[in-house]
Amino acid sequence: MKKLLFIYILFITLLYGKSTDFSLILQQPFDAALLDITEDYDRTISAIGFSKGYKEDSQQGNTYTNAFDYLSNVSNSYGTKMHIVKVDAQANIILSKALQLSKLSKAVSIHKTPQNGYIIGGYTLDGELIIVKLDSNANVLHSKTFGTKNYDSMSKLLYLRDGGVLAIGSSATSRSHNDALFEQGLGQNDIFITRFSRHGQKLWSQKHGTHNDDRGVDVVEAEDGSFVVVATTSYGKYKEITLMRLDENGNKIWLKHLQSEHLALPKKIISLKDHNFLVSVIQYNDAQKEHIRLIKFDLHENILLDKQIYTMYPSALNDIEEFSDQTIAGVGYVRDTHNSDGLVMLLSSKLDMLSQEHYGKGNYDTFNALKILHNSQIAVAGLYTDENSQESNMWITKLNRDASMAQVSQNSSNFYAQLVTLFKDEIEKKQLRIREDLTIEILNNNLYFATGEYKLTLAQKSFLEKFSHKLLPFLLQNKEAIKQFEISGHTSSEWQTTDFTKKYLNNAKLSMERSFATVSFIFSLQTQEMQKWLSSVIRGSGLSYSKKIMFNEVEDKEKSKRVTFKVILQ
Repeated sequence: MKKLLFIYILFITLLYGKSTDFSLILQQPFDAALLDITEDYDRTISAIGFSKGYKEDSQQGNTYTNAFDYLSNVSNSYGTKMHIVKVDAQANIILSKALQLSKLSKAVSIHKTPQNGYIIGGYTLDGELIIVKLDSNANVLHSKTFGTKNYDSMSKLLYLRDGGVLAIGSSATSRSHNDALFEQGLGQNDIFITRFSRHGQKLWSQKHGTHNDDRGVDVVEAEDGSFVVVATTSYGKYKEITLMRLDENGNKIWLKHLQSEHLALPKKIISLKDHNFLVSVIQYNDAQKEHIRLIKFDLHENILLDKQIYTMYPSALNDIEEFSDQTIAGVGYVRDTHNSDGLVMLLSSKLDMLSQEHYGKGNYDTFNALKILHNSQIAVAGLYTDENSQESNMWITKLNRDASMAQVSQNSSNFYAQLVTLFKDEIEKKQLRIREDLTIEILNNNLYFATGEYKLTLAQKSFLEKFSHKLLPFLLQNKEAIKQFEISGHTSSEWQTTDFTKKYLNNAKLSMERSFATVSFIFSLQTQEMQKWLSSVIRGSGLSYSKKIMFNEVEDKEKSKRVTFKVILQ
């Protein structure tokens, strides 16, 4: 009995394919991580972060007269480089490249360009800000460094509606009243913001801050073209949340400090669909354990909601985004004494927690950024640490709308092979044919429609019952790969009239009736669970005689009176 059970399980695995989580770890020789993520125009996913490498060059035997020549020669042979990764729906790595720039640098943001390339924002490790423009294959088209004469760093690069970009970060003060950019105080760092046009021309740079240590964290563009900034202001052991609004030229409209008894670290600001703003904050308590804090406010600095979310373990959200129904998705980390896991959390529009999921193993894992995809799945970038290792790796995952782990999508060739296996008997008996574009065509003459008829015969009903009970469970098992299931009605070109308009429209109506009869019969046979899913993907259409069957340029009128089925993948 056990042997038979094993054979059955093996058969099912071969038939339907192994279900694989969409969780991709990219190993590098040294520490690496992904810090931002986006969706490409072809529905692939691209993420940016950093990797560290060591380059051996054949320079042994060179003699240097001073240490500065030696350091200049070996610079960039080891250290942090911007690293871009692109993966397809089957979790295949189709691009992984460390950018070869003149200086060691770290990326913080990635955006798509209209030309299907990328704009990357980051900073060099010696204190310059940098913007890099890449083509679709991640080749460097040009890069631009900017900033002050002091040490600068970037925390976010915002892509603007006019095609330009806005960089925010921090800059060490010059401690001089003669610095034309310096506006307030002589603090340790100040919020530093620079705007570029769509052609790469620097429009302005502004510094904002207090006598204390101020650092820019994130920025969004408001509907009226102004900018809303979240930053931190530190003095002594205290760190305040700073909210600020700037006009389109970077001039301050208002500034608001939110004091907290304990350490508060803002991580992300987003513009909501109701035109208000939401900030995700890592808030610490008396025991110096972090929890989630969310602050909603309007364009006129009014705090609308200040919500703290406590969970069993210390947790934080590094990034947040809003779904079209105003639900909030957030990713970050949850930690206990010995390790941390990637955290994904769903929140209502009133910021109540709806659900949370943890992903990772027995070491240090965290999610850094998310992107809500076209199909409401969530792409996530982060870092993953192998067990018994001290080095982090790049991590890309894809999650479903309910925060469960998505499955690797089937590619067309694999799906075709599985369909052929599934309907092996029907294919051998010449009842149907499956094309490589996943169209399923009926071949049995007894299953075609009679002239002018759309009601199903007993033979057609018998076939459709067996056909649907075999096909639909297979599609449901692979639902994350399914975009649409089409049932199309067809006719021959004949009709008892010579009027072209009447002939076409009458056949169009008949083809739709054939499609509807098939859809309604199949749908009525299914369980409620199957019907609920099927309603989201099934589509009926009437194609009149636009796809009539031709042999040697002669129409086969009998075979044209049919329905066809097509599976469309994501």
